[in-house]
Parts: sequence; structure tokens; C-alpha cells
Amino acid sequence: MRILIDADGCPVVDIAVGAAKKHKMECIILCDTSHVFKKEGATTIMVSKGADSVDFALVNMVQNGDVVITQDYGLAAMCLARHAVPISQNGLIYSEDNIDGLLMQRHTAKEIRMGGGRMKGHAKRKVCQDEAFKETLEACLQNKK
Repeated sequence: MRILIDADGCPVVDIAVGAAKKHKMECIILCDTSHVFKKEGATTIMVSKGADSVDFALVNMVQNGDVVITQDYGLAAMCLARHAVPISQNGLIYSEDNIDGLLMQRHTAKEIRMGGGRMKGHAKRKVCQDEAFKETLEACLQNKK
């Protein structure tokens, strides 16, 4: 089991790398050329800039039982199909029970934007979100041992 991080825009990279060190696990950070990540205790894989280039690189690497950190519902769905455990940056474990609804929300939001509508942006990140992520990640890693 490894931790794979979709690092483009990911606010919990340091927390995930710290958890990987603590549990003596391999940690792989994937990003495109517009982001630079060098973290001790993790391997960084940089891919060409392009729509979903990091997502496709990650899903081609993911193995059964890997923990994947992403905020991308489409990537989470592909990882579920590969029997990985995708987790959001807020500590939500994506599952067969919730992924369809999340993908539908994404589709509906895109339709609104394409029709000229606007969606409210994300609120500023709070400490409690980092704590929720850390708790969920720790629980997943404890259950995998």
C-alpha cells in the first residue's frame, strides 16, 4: 500500500507526507510542470501540463489498496474502479455509495456555468478541515495494517 497525492491545488500535502513517514509507507506526489513539490520522505513525479494529465498518470499507477488523496471526483471514481481508497482533502472517503451523487453535483455545476450562471467559490480553508483529513487518513492507514 502506498499514498498517492494529486498535488495540483492540494492543501494537505504536508499532512499526507507526514503520515507516510510515520507509518513507513511509500508516498508519491504527482503534479504538473506548473507546480513544484520537493518533500523529504516522498517521491515527486512531474508530468506535462495539460487537461487531466496528472489524473491519468495517477490512475495508471494506482494499485489495489493504495490510498489516493484528491479533490477530483472523476479521478476518485477511476481509483475506486481500481480498488484504491480515495480520500478528499477534507477527509471524505469516496465510496461506491457517494461517488455517483458527487459526480452528478459536478455535472450540474458545469451545466450552470456553461449556461452563464455562477457558482459560489470555496470558503477559506479552516484548521478543522485539516484535522478531519488527518483523522480520516490515520484511520485508513491503521485499518490497512
